[in-house]
Amino acid sequence: MERNEIIKYLPYSYPFLFVDELEEINEDGVKGNYTFAESSFFYQGHFKDNPVTPGVILTECMAQIGVVSLGIYLLRNKDLSRLKVALSNIDIDFYIPVLPGQKVMVNSQKEYFRFQKLKCKVEMRNKEGKLVCRGEISGMIIEDE
Repeated sequence: MERNEIIKYLPYSYPFLFVDELEEINEDGVKGNYTFAESSFFYQGHFKDNPVTPGVILTECMAQIGVVSLGIYLLRNKDLSRLKVALSNIDIDFYIPVLPGQKVMVNSQKEYFRFQKLKCKVEMRNKEGKLVCRGEISGMIIEDE
């Protein structure tokens, strides 16, 4: 399966798809990126006259690239149209803001994938390589009956 073919199987679409490109992917992890468009809906009120990307959106971006994309890759031999995903746990620390128009890179390393639960160490950096946030994200990836 090609890296960017995985994006087609993600259960998200505009305006809630936060994956532009998967740069690398293998059994142990994934690297990808996303650029936050200045016109994104969440900047309209977060914060007044000083827009910053909400932490929940940064977390979602890391989950889409670092857990869901990796899960699809790991289950690529299954019927991908029947896969369902759900966030099960997050523990993220935030260090610097992401402003409108900024590109971020996400790097995820699999800790384990067993009993349909995928747990990853995930970090996000800006284009200057500065650490934006990092932590652990877990999700359940199951095949619909």
